[in-house]
Amino acid sequence: MRPTRRSVNLGLVASLAAPAFSRGARAEGDTIKIGMVLPVTGPAADSGKYALTGARIALDRVNKSGGVLGKPIELVTEDDQTTNPGAVLAFSKLAAQPDIVAFLGSIRSTQNHAMAADILKTGKPVCFGGTDPALTKMGNPWLIRFRPNDSYSGRVIAAYGVDTLGKKNWAIVHSTDAFGTGGFKALSAALDKSGAKVAIDQGYPNQSQDFTPVVLAIKSSGADIIGSYFTFDNDIAIFARQLRQLGVTLPWIGSASIIVAGAVKLAGPALWGTFGVADYAIDSSPEAQEFAKLYAEVSKAPADNYSSWTYDAIGVLSAAINKAGSTDPDKIRAAILSTKGYKGAEGEYNFDEFGDGLHGYNIVRNEKGVIVFDKHIEFKD
Repeated sequence: MRPTRRSVNLGLVASLAAPAFSRGARAEGDTIKIGMVLPVTGPAADSGKYALTGARIALDRVNKSGGVLGKPIELVTEDDQTTNPGAVLAFSKLAAQPDIVAFLGSIRSTQNHAMAADILKTGKPVCFGGTDPALTKMGNPWLIRFRPNDSYSGRVIAAYGVDTLGKKNWAIVHSTDAFGTGGFKALSAALDKSGAKVAIDQGYPNQSQDFTPVVLAIKSSGADIIGSYFTFDNDIAIFARQLRQLGVTLPWIGSASIIVAGAVKLAGPALWGTFGVADYAIDSSPEAQEFAKLYAEVSKAPADNYSSWTYDAIGVLSAAINKAGSTDPDKIRAAILSTKGYKGAEGEYNFDEFGDGLHGYNIVRNEKGVIVFDKHIEFKD
């Protein structure tokens, strides 16, 4: 029987305040353990808190419904310190625990790339949120994505900017890590197909403190619109403020990082009026609305994609283990990839043979700090 929202949330605040995993709390084999790599320290610590909250809401729902294979599921977490070496170390600590049956990886593509060799060696499913298209195309069968990849975001950004806003001369700003580089390539290719051109391309290193040269280059480029792929909230906030301070008021469509709670809060009015592609948008579906209500009951921050993808990953993973009737890694992977029509907070999951479950994005806009849903664009190819 499906639990009511009230029953789902009884005790949830207490469970979210408790440690994700208490060693020795239960006898070995009494729970189904899922490992989770997330930032607890470093510049992305807030995003880790949101991700953990989303995962725990889903965990609570699953456990209230009887758990997995008749046992409660339990999260085992390790801090990735918001760095690639930290992510590798965190995953290695989790992978060394044989009773962990599957993992939640990072939302950051660069960290998933860093962990990829160890993930392949470990040979267990890793549900991740990074959007670099290459991650599911490099022959690693254990990487399974729970957000749309940037081959879709580039197409949506280009289509909305060219067809809806009527802009042909683009300035693209992107981080030089795997996420930003992949996004730049996807957007450039989509713009080329639409007949638009890239007036200027500005890459930047993560954790930049001054975007003045980037803004001035855009200002003198003749661009009539900005497209962006930022990795970290603080970088996008600094860029947005300096953009407005230097008088640049071009339309701006960003990847999902432009509308996450941390960026919206840090940038404030500097992001008002911008557009974003969002895998999670509250008004995009009844399931997204339901998740927003569950999230609001345990957090003061609004639900966003940091929390929605982990919520969906726990839900799909739990259903797959039950469907497989086993914790055998190959059977779990096969059950995930056979998942069709699963309605999650981020959208409807229909996995392909590469491990991509979502195939479209929402367009949203920032109306004085409130993220408003415009429309969903889904692709069949």
